[in-house]
Amino acid sequence: MNLPSSNYLPVQKLASVFSSTSATYKYYWLLAVLELVENNHLIIPKRKLFAKMISNSWYTINYFHVSFGKQDKLQHAVEHILYFEALTLDEKKAKIEFHLEHTKNKETISQLMHFDKNVPHWLLSAWFPGLNKADIYQKSSQFENDCLYGLHKDTIEINPIWVNYLQTNSRVLKDFCYWNLSLFLQTRNPNVPDIPNKLIKPAKRNSLIKQTNEYWQLVFKELGTIDCIFTNTKLQFEQKNFAIDHFIPHAFVSHDLIWNLLPIEKSFNSSKSDKLPSFDNYFDAFFELQKTAFEINKQYNPKSKYMDEFLTIFSSIDSFEKEKFSNTIQPLITIANNNGFQYMKSSS
Repeated sequence: MNLPSSNYLPVQKLASVFSSTSATYKYYWLLAVLELVENNHLIIPKRKLFAKMISNSWYTINYFHVSFGKQDKLQHAVEHILYFEALTLDEKKAKIEFHLEHTKNKETISQLMHFDKNVPHWLLSAWFPGLNKADIYQKSSQFENDCLYGLHKDTIEINPIWVNYLQTNSRVLKDFCYWNLSLFLQTRNPNVPDIPNKLIKPAKRNSLIKQTNEYWQLVFKELGTIDCIFTNTKLQFEQKNFAIDHFIPHAFVSHDLIWNLLPIEKSFNSSKSDKLPSFDNYFDAFFELQKTAFEINKQYNPKSKYMDEFLTIFSSIDSFEKEKFSNTIQPLITIANNNGFQYMKSSS
């Protein structure tokens, strides 16, 4: 991915900041800088930047359980701060940042300020190759080599010659960060689907109303009732005592494909959260329900767009093979558990 060119700025230096990266710090540090410069913050407290690094990675780590690597201190900091502070897994970014900028908790402050040891000057090594931390601080404070910002004890100061470029090209530069970050994380999570869409908390989860009315309503109409595979409760469309939910949590698969959706008891859905179902306990019932629903829709609504979604599992929609379905579901459950998703307790 190429950055916008400039006739007077060393853009090649900025383009090379991720060329040698062993952790996520640089990505989230530069993202924090860009977001604040975008809002015309030009002399920025380091703690404000560290708080934004935490907030930008919060949802990816806590909700999607994407691994940053065993040695990554940013992941450790997020997990520790979640434990020490009264914040939720899906907390809003603004609240996280405000909280971290003002907390008096010494453990939290220690987690934040740990990043001051290396992160601020590491990014500038592209402008000052081979120099130590003290020299980078001294030279950057004078904006030598047209570096991106100057380093001071508690703040950074954006180099005035870079301000217009950063603000004008903010969108592209943030995409540059996320693109490189997604490549970095994909190598550490090779079996985790859809890494790019797990880097930013969506403004709102997609509604499943269309899947309910355009696919599952037909199944309810044909069968009368559907037994919840988790609680054995008889679900009825008219009583609305069900919710359409993901068999494998959305937080892992990051999609709403019809082959991973099913109606379950509404009250159980509230308690299930993003827990994983046991393959041994629930797959057979899930498969039979999916096969029945598939055959009903194939008979009465064969041109439904949802039928094509099964082509991500089967080579055609002429058959609904248990082995192929199992070979998709079982590995996803195993990988999700390996990435930190917990199994739900059996309702029996």
